[in-house]
Amino acid sequence: MSIERTLSIIKPDATRRNLTGAVCSYLEKAGLRIIAQKRTLLTRAQAEDFYDVHSERPFYNDLCIFMSSAPIVVQTLEGDNAIAKNREIMGATNPKNADIGTIRHDFAESIEANSVHGSDSLENAKREINFFFSEIEIVG
Repeated sequence: MSIERTLSIIKPDATRRNLTGAVCSYLEKAGLRIIAQKRTLLTRAQAEDFYDVHSERPFYNDLCIFMSSAPIVVQTLEGDNAIAKNREIMGATNPKNADIGTIRHDFAESIEANSVHGSDSLENAKREINFFFSEIEIVG
């Protein structure tokens, strides 16, 4: 077992529908600990900076508009194999392909409005956590 940290974002479609607590419940039931959390509203520039890795992809502009359209909840999660565990409980990016009982299957509205984001690697987790949180805000 490897204790890891990962970033989780509860996206605008989920915060608009007041699903923050429900999403957190899925994460905690999966054995992940929320060690930092805050609600924020991204500016367009912040969304562009955060998703810069996707800047050449056709969905980039729409993604940045969507992610700055309403509040999000960003969280640092910690646990055994946290990255893989979080990605498993999130489910497939396209909710039509997500397993029953995953966050995206149960809450997503579409492939874009799929309720959550999670880091996909240790390197990206570190970068993404540092984007939103200072070390003093993370309480393990």
